[in-house]
Amino acid sequence: MNRKKSIYSVYKEDAEKRKVENQLPEFYPNLPKKKFDVIYADPPWDYNGKMQFDRSGLTAENGDLTKNVFISSAIFKYPTVKTKELAKMPVSEIAADDCLLFMWATSPHLEQAITLGNSWGFDYKTVAFVWDKMSHNPGQYTLSGTELCLVFKRGRIPKPRGTRNERQLIRSPRREHSQKPDEVIQAITRMFPSQSKIELFARRSYKGWSTWGLDMVIDSYK
Repeated sequence: MNRKKSIYSVYKEDAEKRKVENQLPEFYPNLPKKKFDVIYADPPWDYNGKMQFDRSGLTAENGDLTKNVFISSAIFKYPTVKTKELAKMPVSEIAADDCLLFMWATSPHLEQAITLGNSWGFDYKTVAFVWDKMSHNPGQYTLSGTELCLVFKRGRIPKPRGTRNERQLIRSPRREHSQKPDEVIQAITRMFPSQSKIELFARRSYKGWSTWGLDMVIDSYK
């Protein structure tokens, strides 16, 4: 019985060359020895090496494979981490008794995101922000054009409060791979201007925030 050849097998060797891996001897740098009232995280979700193509992923659909077929994968941009490994991070140790966790979750990882938040010692509450990327990716069911930022709570909502009227829907053009809109962290800052705040898996710094991640210096809070 002849089976159609998968593009995953055609491009496997090239995918392995482009894969970004963590070069540190440890999993990640140690978390700062400090308690925070607000934690903001964009976990490097693992997709088991799944790649996106311009069409269905079968040679019969894509025709001439000597031409470059559009391929995208999270593993080409940064080291991804499986959810069970993320769950081992001692995030609860840096969370104040009254603390909020804002966590980005891609739609395929929605269930895992809630499980991860629970494993870090938080209870899921609601969707804090919906990001309309103003563009879309191909999907198995519908075109994917949004991403969710969930909010979890430990204890009570930190006080004093700042703004209470921030919009849930953020319409902001998609930029670099996995780069989130500045409008979200700016809104969280307005909501909790005086609280201690940290961004996990950060790639840049924001005024008034500590940052932690492979690309950042730990505890740059000012």
